[in-house]
Amino acid sequence: MCFSANASFGAGVVLTVIGVASIKKTQHRSQLLFASIPLLFGIQQLAEGVLWMTIPNPAYLGIQKIATYVYLFFAQFLWPIWVPVAILLVEKSETRKKIQWVLFGVGLIAGLYLGYCLLAFHVEAKIAGHHITYLLDNPVSPQNSIFVLYGIASILPAFFSHIKRMWILGVLALVSYLVSAFFFEHYVLSVWCFFASIMSLTIYAIMTGISDPEEQHPMIAIPTS
Repeated sequence: MCFSANASFGAGVVLTVIGVASIKKTQHRSQLLFASIPLLFGIQQLAEGVLWMTIPNPAYLGIQKIATYVYLFFAQFLWPIWVPVAILLVEKSETRKKIQWVLFGVGLIAGLYLGYCLLAFHVEAKIAGHHITYLLDNPVSPQNSIFVLYGIASILPAFFSHIKRMWILGVLALVSYLVSAFFFEHYVLSVWCFFASIMSLTIYAIMTGISDPEEQHPMIAIPTS
């Protein structure tokens, strides 16, 4: 979270609890990735809480660097891949699955590129006022195109799902990105992840509406001699 250490740690704890509750709602292993999203956001917010505590103190530079890479691992590499594949796995419509596969491919391209940049170029986290800003030395030329792919992979899958209430997740993701980009132009990476973490609380509600795929397509027992 981008406002204070207390806010980050508080959000991390709440998201972790909601994540565990969402996982307990799963009825099939195909739902596990989707149900785990709040838990993963909780870990990410805890990492940013550590940054709030360590950035002002040079004695904790090693811990600060680890927390920076943990946070950016989620923000840049994991989410554009995890979100589309998690929604793909709970999808039942074969037609919509084809669309979800395409969106997963888009996210894979974005995530792998940003993951490469995370390892190959300098990154740094700094406190600027009431926000944490992440300084990334990624190559400028493909950056805008990659972030378009990132947005497509992170937002559109929810709009192409048959799951009840899933569209709400997509609307919240889109609105939160627009708000972050318009009002917090220089802190989008941190602020959007804050909004997205809060948004992920709706996943618990969505999980209550997801039925076990095996209940929808029960297997017919074949008698054996």
